[in-house]
Amino acid sequence: MTAAPTTCATDETMANPWPALLALCLGFFMILLDTTIVTVATPAIIGDLGAQVNTVVWVTSAYLLAYAVPVLITGRLGDRFGPRRIYLIGLTIFTLASLWCGLTSTIEGLIAARVVQGLGAALMTPQTMSVITRIFPPERRGSAMALWGATAGVATLVGPILGGVLVDHLGWEWIFFINVPVGVVGVVLASRLVPRLVTHAHRFDWLGVALSGVGMFLLVFGLQEGQQYDWSTIAGPFTVWRLIVAGLVVMVLFVLWQSRNRQEPLVPLSLFGDRNFSVSNVAIVTVSFSFTAMGFPLMLYAQLVRGWSPTESGLLLAPMAVMSILLARLSGSLTDRLHPRILTVGGFVVLGGALLLVSSVLTPTTPLWELLVGFALMGAGSAFLWGPLAASANRNLPPQRAGAGSGVYNATRQVGAVLGSAAIAVLMDARLSANGLDFSPSGGHGTPAAALPPAAAGAFTEAMAQSLLLLPLVLALGLVAVLFFQTPRHLLAR
Repeated sequence: MTAAPTTCATDETMANPWPALLALCLGFFMILLDTTIVTVATPAIIGDLGAQVNTVVWVTSAYLLAYAVPVLITGRLGDRFGPRRIYLIGLTIFTLASLWCGLTSTIEGLIAARVVQGLGAALMTPQTMSVITRIFPPERRGSAMALWGATAGVATLVGPILGGVLVDHLGWEWIFFINVPVGVVGVVLASRLVPRLVTHAHRFDWLGVALSGVGMFLLVFGLQEGQQYDWSTIAGPFTVWRLIVAGLVVMVLFVLWQSRNRQEPLVPLSLFGDRNFSVSNVAIVTVSFSFTAMGFPLMLYAQLVRGWSPTESGLLLAPMAVMSILLARLSGSLTDRLHPRILTVGGFVVLGGALLLVSSVLTPTTPLWELLVGFALMGAGSAFLWGPLAASANRNLPPQRAGAGSGVYNATRQVGAVLGSAAIAVLMDARLSANGLDFSPSGGHGTPAAALPPAAAGAFTEAMAQSLLLLPLVLALGLVAVLFFQTPRHLLAR
């Protein structure tokens, strides 16, 4: 089909696209913040709403599920109707759902509001990468993606810190209320600064939409809820493992259909003909896996072993956020000038080494400065991963494929997060049992620090340290992947 042009970006915007990027990053920061901010509020939600721990887990699970499943589809919506329009719709939905979350008085209402929040986030996320790809030239895209990547990394780390402060001083409702003024500002800025871009008329691949939606739902639901249901029965004949296998089968059917669809597939498999796009997708799974997983053992250790408050526990991660922010600009400038293999190999080595360091020094009495050094190194390593990987994934994409590419990349990133959450819960449970402790990680969020007997602190800490060792192993897979990066076209042209 021919393109259906709309108002294009102005020459001024294309000459200076940074204000548009900053407006998009504000909303992107907010939706990623909500993937982790709820963790430290779980005990307060349990007490205030009188909910069971297994029910409260859905406050996070429902958001992640509604966020991850539609991302492949929402990326193409931006191509068809304009990324600016879809982004603003998503941000409006997210902001109103945040208000609903704070005002609700039942756990069921909170879960429902979180589903709507997740749908808003799914509409927004692919549009941010799509706009970057289309308004920044290839030789400047690395700096832009570095800021985008730093936003993702910092938001993931700031969530527990900000959540702890708000819960301790204002109440759990304020982890949602704070989104409302930020969302309003975000809508105003995006309306004024983000350009309208040429849209491309698409035939929607409805069979692909159905297969991807069903397959992603079965996979993500099974992986997220496996630990909660002990990997067994959910209802009647449906078990977690059967859901996961069914999800894999449906996704295989989806890929087969995409390869046979001669009109316009939902995910053009030709995207993976670009080696750097494929490598970046593999690598971001390992990074997202590790950053999602690391918070669980570290926060449990901080609150149950050291007896720190939610705010104090969250502040442990501050060095990571600070280093990510400080190195974002350097990472961006280097991304535009150096081979991505150089930056990402260094990032994986530093991040993996920092995790090994923290795991090796973790004891009930570890000096605080040793932990902070390890977390600062993690932030330094991550600064050379989030941005360079995003830039490498999208640098060579043509404008009409920007939405599809960003949809795939963000879906991959979300699946990595779900895998990390599920895997670390299983491993923590196994290591606690191996160390002679009868303790459920899923129930730990609602357990006060005083509930852990001092005699068990050593065994508990050892189990958490052992669980962290999974993450360097996963990151090693990402390290191997980035060794296959090709020289980007803009560097070959020099």
